[in-house]
Amino acid sequence: MRRFVIGVDGGGTHTRAVVLDESGRELGRADGRAAVADARTPRTAADAVADVCAAAVAAAGRSLPVDSLWAGLSGAGREAARSAVQMELTRMGVASEVRVDTDVAAAFHDAFGDGPGILLISGTGSIAWGRAEDGRQGRVGGWGHHIGDEGSGYAIGLDALRRVARHADGRAPQTHLQGLVLDHLGLERVDGLVHWAAAASKAEVAALAAVVADASERSDEVAGEILVHAVEELEGHVLAILKSLGPWEHPPTLALAGGLLRPGRPLRAPLLSLLGRHRLPVLNRPLDPATGAARLALRGLDQRPLPL
Repeated sequence: MRRFVIGVDGGGTHTRAVVLDESGRELGRADGRAAVADARTPRTAADAVADVCAAAVAAAGRSLPVDSLWAGLSGAGREAARSAVQMELTRMGVASEVRVDTDVAAAFHDAFGDGPGILLISGTGSIAWGRAEDGRQGRVGGWGHHIGDEGSGYAIGLDALRRVARHADGRAPQTHLQGLVLDHLGLERVDGLVHWAAAASKAEVAALAAVVADASERSDEVAGEILVHAVEELEGHVLAILKSLGPWEHPPTLALAGGLLRPGRPLRAPLLSLLGRHRLPVLNRPLDPATGAARLALRGLDQRPLPL
């Protein structure tokens, strides 16, 4: 009897699922809505994961349940959130075995498997994760948008809102950001930002990073300053991981992931330029965390006996 697994990568803006057979061959994939693990509302993330899994197995010409599901979700670093979503997915019968862990773990496995390296993610949020040559692991960042997420889309968007407010007060230089932000949000007046920001989701604030990048391309100095600050924060993440997991016999490979660090995105080139002095080799391929998650699901299958 052939067995099938699903790997899921879920974050603050979208979710992706990949179906593999037991030989590791990809059979189908699908994208879906955001899935963030939250102990208060685990069903929300579980429903999003179940829907994208159903779409992926349909694309593969199969149906649920599969033998194993490994879901890497934003927010799953907290035990209560991870366990609550895992229980919901188990109850829903998406797979015979269900494992929920972090989206960072899925991306790291796709990049390095069981080997050493450093992964830096900047998307809606931000985090750096590393594994040393002797197996020690460490992280920098990942503290959430209230007290962390430096260098992320959320941090950039929030900085833009603050700069617009300061400009409106006469406390900051002239910037194109005010008009661009108001146009993006469909607002006529700056004071409308107060109500919008109070009700905005993390992803909605992070989406303003694209507005900042647009303004920077128009040579707006304020927008440029925001992006430079974000890049410096991300460099700090990498340097902290290098120090905490060192000394290194060989310079670790650096993998970049997240919407702001993909090729052609606004933070990648300046960050690589800044990190060039540290002579870190860079993994020059796009990461596919959902495939990393699916391979972790396969690993679980390898530890189970075949059904009679």
